Amino acid sequence: MKKTSVLFVCEHNSARSQMAEAFLNSLAGERFHAESAGVEPGKLNPLVVKAMQEANIDISGNHTKAVWDLYKSGNRYDYVVTVCDEAAGEKCPIFPGTTARLAWNFEDPSKLSGDDVQKLKSIESIRDEIKVKVLKFIEVFNPSK
Repeated sequence: MKKTSVLFVCEHNSARSQMAEAFLNSLAGERFHAESAGVEPGKLNPLVVKAMQEANIDISGNHTKAVWDLYKSGNRYDYVVTVCDEAAGEKCPIFPGTTARLAWNFEDPSKLSGDDVQKLKSIESIRDEIKVKVLKFIEVFNPSK
């Protein structure tokens, strides 16, 4: 059976989209293939790496990618999911052949204030919200149903 392909997009591909990609591949990799990219790729957030390690998922070897590079290379996705605010999500290209484009708005970890302990606590909350949303996506968009 062909896996359902999903692209998660956020502004920098440094946090939210990385977490969503990792959760979908970890929780349902036998049915889905997830990738992630950013409109303006930045650097992988080390606190996000730590938060995901706490969830037993290692993303430390990941690199940020540009959504336009994926678009130009002709990649096709069944679902494109923006995980940033609406304004940033609107900068994402329309991929030909996409079944659906979804918008999930999560707080941006790069805009958190406080020390690293406070930021990590907030990122853990964002991580958990993303996991819940991914689990619902798996349930609703189960290609084996």
